[in-house]
This record gives sequence, structure tokens and C-alpha cells, in this order.
Amino acid sequence: MSEETTTKVSTAFWVIAGLLAVWNLSGLYMYYQMSITTPEQLQAAGYSVVQIEHILGTPAWAHSAYAIAVNAGVLGVIFLLLRKAWAIPMFVLSLIGALLQDLDAYVLRGALEHFETVWLVIPIMVIVICVFEIWYSRAAKAQGWLS
Repeated sequence: MSEETTTKVSTAFWVIAGLLAVWNLSGLYMYYQMSITTPEQLQAAGYSVVQIEHILGTPAWAHSAYAIAVNAGVLGVIFLLLRKAWAIPMFVLSLIGALLQDLDAYVLRGALEHFETVWLVIPIMVIVICVFEIWYSRAAKAQGWLS
């Protein structure tokens, strides 16, 4: 027997969930682009040889963490839009994947040696938004908006 939510949500819930959907679908698109990019495309985009080697040298486990992060984020937002509590563990999984990806790029392989510090903006934004997604979905569950 399934438990249905009957608590009406605010318009703000739908706006926030919609914005999170755009964010997560953009992340999925970026993952797809990174998965099919070629050295020639990166060179044409202005990356140096060292930067290209760094990007294409991503180990399979870190690329898998990226895949987990974006796919779990998309699933999380789908569950959020469906008002299901499964959004919470999906957003947690997304955060774990993002942290593992950043562990590889910035800690283990020293991305900042090859890229400017501005390259930290997006990973920091990703982590902040992942934490917000977890917080927001937990708050929505506490409000009775998710079942």
C-alpha cells in the first residue's frame, strides 16, 4: 500500500524544483559532452596540451563518480517533482559522486596546477547546490510534501 501526500505545496516548491531540474539536466548534458569530447575539440576550444591530458586522463572510477553524481541528481529531482522521499537518498548519492569526482581532479591529480583558480567556482557551486538539494528535500519531507 502506498502512502500518498495530501499536503498542498506552495508555488515556491514547484519553482525551486523546476530550477533544480534545469540545473541537474544541465549537469547531465555536461557529462554527456565530456564523455564524447575529443582532443581536437578541446584544442579548438583553447585548452593547452597539459590541460587536455588532464581532462582526458580522468580515471574510470572518477568518470563513473561523475556519472553517478549527475544521474542521481536527475533521479533526485524527478522524485522531488513526483513528491517522493526517494529524492533525499538520490541527492545524497549525487553529493557523494561529486565529492569523489572533485577528490580525483583537485586533490589526487592537482587540477589547479594546470587550470586557473576560477576553475574552483563550478565545483564549489555543485557542492553547495548538492547540499541545498539534500536540505530542501529533507525540509519538504518534514513539511509533509514528500511521501
